[in-house]
Amino acid sequence: MSVLAVSLAFVVSLLVGTIAILAGVRLVVDSDAGVTNAALTALIGALVWAAASYFVGWIPLLGVLLMLVAWVGVINWRYPGGWGTAAAIGFVAWIVAVGLVYALAVVGIFAPDAIGVPGV
Repeated sequence: MSVLAVSLAFVVSLLVGTIAILAGVRLVVDSDAGVTNAALTALIGALVWAAASYFVGWIPLLGVLLMLVAWVGVINWRYPGGWGTAAAIGFVAWIVAVGLVYALAVVGIFAPDAIGVPGV
């Protein structure tokens, strides 16, 4: 892949993650979550997910669960509420992200596997 393609995939992924987390926070916490805060949460969450994937992602089933707990932990750290609220925000964010990725694929902008969501 070229540097331009990787950069574009990163930007689109960050935008999708930002929109998804923003939607999750607004729906679950019912507060006016800022775009900057959602973007920073998406970026930190992606970095934590990647680090957890590197260290424990190879462990069958447990690795994926630990990666998910780490990602929800970032949401818990960045937004008010407890672990249940963070899990709900994460679930809504996942649904919104899948929908956005599907819409991007339908209009031919990106294939789902190009931005890290396989099997959509």
